[in-house]
Amino acid sequence: MLNLQVAGRHLNKKGYLARFDDWDRDLALTLAAEEGLKLTDCHWRVIAFLRDYYATHEIPPSPRVVIKSIGTAITEHVPCTRRHLESLFPDGGCRQACRIAGLPDYYCHGC
Repeated sequence: MLNLQVAGRHLNKKGYLARFDDWDRDLALTLAAEEGLKLTDCHWRVIAFLRDYYATHEIPPSPRVVIKSIGTAITEHVPCTRRHLESLFPDGGCRQACRIAGLPDYYCHGC
């Protein structure tokens, strides 16, 4: 398996972090910048939730779980929808969010 490095961390050939515990904010910023994203507070809330949920359950949450759990933190004045959540990460939705959050790629396909 080919390993790449970004911000001193090893990524697999699909561009996902090889070790969950190697993640930090600098890596997230670097990965997001490579994908043309400027991370806002809403992005960071989603990323933090994904990481916390994965650390507890060892699987990523579904978009529905994300929306039910932190939807009001993402969009306060209008109901948060899957479309809104995916608009935060426009190049792959939950997969892109999982990648930036440092979750393993084999868990993020159904997210």
